Amino acid sequence: MSRFRLTGYVTSLLLAVGLGIGGAATAQASTAATGGYVALGDSYSSGVGAGSYISSSGSCDRSTNAYPYLWNAAHSPSSFAFNACSGATTDDVISNQLGSLSSSTSLVSLTIGGNDAGFSDVMTTCVLQSDSDCISRINTAKAYVDSTLPGKLDNVYNAISAKAPGARVVVLSYPRFYLLGQTCLGLSDTKRSAINGAADYMDAAIQQRAAAHGFVFADIRSAFSTHEICSGDSWLHSVNWLDISESYHPTAAGHSGGYLPVFTNNA
Repeated sequence: MSRFRLTGYVTSLLLAVGLGIGGAATAQASTAATGGYVALGDSYSSGVGAGSYISSSGSCDRSTNAYPYLWNAAHSPSSFAFNACSGATTDDVISNQLGSLSSSTSLVSLTIGGNDAGFSDVMTTCVLQSDSDCISRINTAKAYVDSTLPGKLDNVYNAISAKAPGARVVVLSYPRFYLLGQTCLGLSDTKRSAINGAADYMDAAIQQRAAAHGFVFADIRSAFSTHEICSGDSWLHSVNWLDISESYHPTAAGHSGGYLPVFTNNA
């Protein structure tokens, strides 16, 4: 979820080192073949965690391994704007990412909502504190998802529709983080289950609002099944001590094997 604003939590996460958190789809013809493609959203779209960052993207950390970049390379739309940015909230998308949209835009992709709901703080709490503290923080995030996130998503979706009324808009989900029922050092089963439940809770809210706007909801959770943290072949970083900002983000394999085929099938 999206780089959730992890910078302020680096020291705390480093203190938690002892916790030790531990099929290709058939391509379909896309409407973007005759129009432009604009990739919006947060770090799950910019590619934080996938490496090979584009130097000109600065702190947005856009990766050449991210699913929007890979889709563009494979399909060659008439134009491509890679505007997704690490740390983005719904307000950031509206303020900073919509300039490339126009009546000629045929395809838009988007992941957004995780930073609004404060998922980095959720993860920090769950890493450093007790099961009850973790669940309490998750419940606070769920309350935000119920009370405030739908309106925030509506604002983004309305703005996209206004600027690109003919575009096919594909809203992608977030994955579940943990494969449950495995022997895995670090967080308790209670915490892992609650974190997965929180991801599902937010995805359900995103799906509902996307459907209300006539957008496509592309659910990547099945694609990540058996590739979560605690699996033998994880497509998600747990705590990455070499680059803490990549923690809890998809790897390059998560983009090429998870996000890309799901997006391709829905584009």
